[in-house]
Amino acid sequence: MIKRIFDISVSLIALILFLPFFVILAILITIDSKGGIFYKQQRIGRNEQPFLMYKFRTMFTDADKKGLLTVGNHDNRITRMGYFLRKYKLDELPQLWNVLLGDMSLVGPRPEVKRYVDLYNTQQRQVFNIRPGLTDYASFDFINENELLAKSKNPEETYIQEILPKKLELSLQYIREMSFFTDIKIILKTIKKIISG
Repeated sequence: MIKRIFDISVSLIALILFLPFFVILAILITIDSKGGIFYKQQRIGRNEQPFLMYKFRTMFTDADKKGLLTVGNHDNRITRMGYFLRKYKLDELPQLWNVLLGDMSLVGPRPEVKRYVDLYNTQQRQVFNIRPGLTDYASFDFINENELLAKSKNPEETYIQEILPKKLELSLQYIREMSFFTDIKIILKTIKKIISG
């Protein structure tokens, strides 16, 4: 209950405070390339229920049809504005709306698409016992995930066999250690990681 009250309070305040900033970003995204302001994608959340996750659009329209993974910071599907948004994780801010709606929490396992969720084993599926989050241990351990994939000859194979299992391991660690103070620690560490680059 404390976690949900914290989620609602912080997400609501943040959405109100960031509204003028969101408007500026929306204008810049529109000027930079054709397409919508937001990118919506179905992810799997608590109790394995699908939901629409929101992001600011960072790629050209229909870019996800060429693959779900972003490989490197110079993926030619990313717009000029998209590079900036991704660098500072600003593209993730619309997920505050998901937090307010109750689809997500501020801290929790990052939600995946069904294609990868179908590969989870029984233990890994424990991540669905709680709401997915904007950030968790895996978020700052794999903040440069795109660059790791860029070095691979087969990015999707590397993601499935190496990166995804490690991310799920960290997500399960979070569930074991979950507390209000753990959430605060993770939020502060994530902010520090983003600012330091």
